Amino acid sequence: MDILRTATDWAKAEVFSTAFFIMAAIMFLLASIGFWQLGKTEIAKAYIIPTLVAGILLLTIGLGLFFTNKLRIDQFEKAYNENALAFVNSEQERVDRTLNEYQTTVFKAIPMIIASCASILIFVEIPIWRASMITTISMLAVILLIDGTAHARIQDYNHQLLLMQSSSKL
Repeated sequence: MDILRTATDWAKAEVFSTAFFIMAAIMFLLASIGFWQLGKTEIAKAYIIPTLVAGILLLTIGLGLFFTNKLRIDQFEKAYNENALAFVNSEQERVDRTLNEYQTTVFKAIPMIIASCASILIFVEIPIWRASMITTISMLAVILLIDGTAHARIQDYNHQLLLMQSSSKL
């Protein structure tokens, strides 16, 4: 088992995954433009700003993750060649922190925010509020979908790191 190849493959999969954030961002931005150009009703006009904000947020997330993971790919080989054991240990620490963040943010906070937005939707009739809540739910659903697959990948990567540490094949 080659942990450097495993780490590189994981990071490349993460880079590929960020393309979905970027594609979703483009769709939200196009929706905003569509509502701006074609929106005739009050609710359609209310979607302009929320979809624009969601698009910008998803684009920021996607580009940030893209450049972070692209840089990480280049650093893996250097770090591994300098000290393989330190590389595996530092990756294990980073993966553990990331898995904890997923448990807190992605699988607890985001569903709670979605539930809150859905609750607000039930009681509020103001178009901008309704558009904002629906857009927020949509954006968070995209994040959940993409991060759900990323969580599975990082769990597998964590398993590979643990196997490498326990077998001491460094």
